[in-house]
Amino acid sequence: MSDRQNATKRGGKRIAAAGTVVFRTKKGVQQVLLVHRPKYDDWSLPKGKVNPDEYLAACAVRETREETGVRVRLGAPVGRVRYPVSSGQKSVDYWHGHAVRNGRHKPTAEVDETSWIPVDRALSMLTYGDEVPVLERALAQPDTVAVLVVRHAKAMLRKYWTGRDQARPLDSRGRRQAEALVPLLRAYGVSRVVSSSSTRCVQTLKPYGKAAKIDVEAWTTFSEEQATQNLKAVPSLMKRLVSETLERGEPLAICGHRPVLPTMLDALGVPVRPLQPGAVLIAHLTPDGATASIEFHKPRV
Repeated sequence: MSDRQNATKRGGKRIAAAGTVVFRTKKGVQQVLLVHRPKYDDWSLPKGKVNPDEYLAACAVRETREETGVRVRLGAPVGRVRYPVSSGQKSVDYWHGHAVRNGRHKPTAEVDETSWIPVDRALSMLTYGDEVPVLERALAQPDTVAVLVVRHAKAMLRKYWTGRDQARPLDSRGRRQAEALVPLLRAYGVSRVVSSSSTRCVQTLKPYGKAAKIDVEAWTTFSEEQATQNLKAVPSLMKRLVSETLERGEPLAICGHRPVLPTMLDALGVPVRPLQPGAVLIAHLTPDGATASIEFHKPRV
């Protein structure tokens, strides 16, 4: 096992990357997916650099598929590793990954071999010592289901809209934010999308619904107008949706409004925090509904 020795330069630019810790069980033996890079002759967890305007979580899924051929769905985050490289400082965020489909890996100059390694052997086989705690944290994590709470993307300003406020649409930036959410929600394998019935909320999740071929469920309970009249109905519906999500074991995304989000988050059992338009808070819940971890994603556009 080796520490990072490929660079000692301090300062310079910051390089962001993301990767996954993917497990499977074969013949009763738990295995983890590792890659071999011929340039460095190392064995490591799959990872790679983020593209401009790409969410780190989406990067983790894309890089894992490109390096290994394995399509994954993200679970909870398992840590960040920082180390110097020749051009500056690199940070890699890792997520627990669940294999959705095993594709065929084609050897490349970057990754010439991928292998499912028994976990106990992988702990000593990893070239870099800073990846060992990441693997250990992933091993210790409980099973979780993700609930994604989305604040609707940027909408047309009220002063420029003459119709009913519920029908106020997204503006051009908001439409770009909604499109940018598609790979983020796909990274977590969201299989159900729920929204306030207001147009700006439905439009925020509609691009993902179209891409995933699922309908956006619109609820007036989550609209600003209805919530103002009957705020007690919001936590009741939230708890129902979370209960159904835990029963199904499939990730859920819910889109709401700034004034209603505190009540929604409180009902979810997570600390209330402000969300900017297009931002996403993800709560990873254990089967009994406890919060194992929380992550936050700012809009990329």
